[in-house]
Amino acid sequence: MTSKLQNLRTFLAAHGPVALVEVAGTKGSTPREKGAWMLVSPSAIHGTIGGGQLEYMAIDKARQMLGTSPRSSGKGARATIDVHEVCATLDVPLGPEIGQCCGGRVEVLIQLADEKILAKLVAVAESEEGKSPHIYIFGGGHVGKALAEALSLLPVRAVVIETREDELEGIAEAVETRLTPLPEEVVREAPAGSAFAVLTHDHALDFLIVAEALKRGDTAYVGMIGSQTKKATFKSWFLKTAGGTEQEFSRLVSPIGGDAVKDKRPQVIAALAAAEMMTALVLHAAAKPAARSHREESRAAN
Repeated sequence: MTSKLQNLRTFLAAHGPVALVEVAGTKGSTPREKGAWMLVSPSAIHGTIGGGQLEYMAIDKARQMLGTSPRSSGKGARATIDVHEVCATLDVPLGPEIGQCCGGRVEVLIQLADEKILAKLVAVAESEEGKSPHIYIFGGGHVGKALAEALSLLPVRAVVIETREDELEGIAEAVETRLTPLPEEVVREAPAGSAFAVLTHDHALDFLIVAEALKRGDTAYVGMIGSQTKKATFKSWFLKTAGGTEQEFSRLVSPIGGDAVKDKRPQVIAALAAAEMMTALVLHAAAKPAARSHREESRAAN
């Protein structure tokens, strides 16, 4: 498994002097938010501040400061540079002058990155990785592999769980894998707010894993691959045999990715499911502060 933190460390180890390019301020519509950043070396970049001419101008300015680019900072940008050429600010209008039509304005801070700056970046990356939402994919078949590939590009910690060792081959490098004869135990051990996508080779195993996930009550998303018939069969078993409730069952998403798009190719299902899960994770995270605030108000009233 290669995490985004490891990718940052690999970049820093492979490249010499680098400049930190950071969005310091925004007005109106912009490609990225304040705080977005990238690293620029003489021959490579890591991360992005939104692409387009804005990013090209920032890369050029960074490489000028690194001593590797003779070009100007670009038409339409006003640069303020200190006497030591270790820090620069670009004030860029995102209009026709630079071929971007966002309509906003971005202030970009560029500074040569010393050990202190780089250590802070690594520390922030470590903290963010520890807080990344977990998505557990049960099943490493065609859809499982495609979903793992899609999630490997997103700011989540994705884990593929399998009972068959050979199905863990070919999983995206940035995705963790676990081989276990008891996948339902992974559900019990997962942190609150996790998402679960259940798509194993065995319907009975799917049912067992989904039942465990639905009974937790603190999940962001529980999805199961399959047809409406499979969902109905699960519901009957869940309510009559597994001791589940209608309220718990109502939280099940099945089929994953919805049924508006009829294309059943694994990559299409994976793309739809990844978007569905990311939406659920964002909404779940946004709801948590509101829930805490409500509890605090209740305590104050008592």
